[in-house]
Amino acid sequence: MSLPITDEQEILSGEAVAIDVQPIGFVLRAAGALIDMVIGFAVFAAFEILQFWLLSLNLLDLHTLPILSIWAAVISFLVLPITVEMAMRGRSVGKLAVGGRIVRVDGGAITFRHTFIRALVGVLEIYMTLGGGAVIAGAVTARSQRLGDLVAGTYSQRVRAQRLPSHVPYLPPSLSTWAPIADVARLPDRLARRVSQFLANADQLLPAARIRVAEELAAEVAAFVSPVPPVSPEDLLRGVTVLRRQREQRALVIADERAERLTGRRVRV
Repeated sequence: MSLPITDEQEILSGEAVAIDVQPIGFVLRAAGALIDMVIGFAVFAAFEILQFWLLSLNLLDLHTLPILSIWAAVISFLVLPITVEMAMRGRSVGKLAVGGRIVRVDGGAITFRHTFIRALVGVLEIYMTLGGGAVIAGAVTARSQRLGDLVAGTYSQRVRAQRLPSHVPYLPPSLSTWAPIADVARLPDRLARRVSQFLANADQLLPAARIRVAEELAAEVAAFVSPVPPVSPEDLLRGVTVLRRQREQRALVIADERAERLTGRRVRV
């Protein structure tokens, strides 16, 4: 039911557990970079306009204009990206707009070294080539990494997750007498997740496919349910899911109350 995790979509935690992550797509990455590039050129243009205005007022020497232009370029295309990315912890205005964040290849937060390398290489591949170098590199790398990302060991991770469907399963009325005596504790967690995914996406399936998948899952679930109620396959899946979730929640509440009682006794002692 669920898609496999590819090498480009997983990182390993300190406990060697694979964590599913989503690198941002090439189109969104390019759109975010374009926004940041426009802001950089706008800031540089503002500096140039200010310099010519001061020059018209005889407040600047004509010989100092090239030096100030170099400083304006450094501030606009190097200092500004570094400052914004460090202040926003791996994000910028463009990345904020497309829902991305720059992280290390292992999923950790970037440091000043990563930001400086990305900005320094970005002057060449983004501003001096008008984004051409970044587009070519992003199109041929698995995580849409530009040259600065490859050198710094970073990539843009998706942080704006899709809205989860508001699916709340309910216990069918035909199972009201079955629920108090049912035993669903032996249901494997992996099979329970598959059932939950099916119930969450059942309305999006074609009728024939919905019936077929429900029957296949019900046949697997029936081996771990006692007694098996005489209801439709989908009602069986719905009832098992609701009952299992209620009992897990009840067990967590009992465990929390027990921990609070033990903690309270220790504090009084």
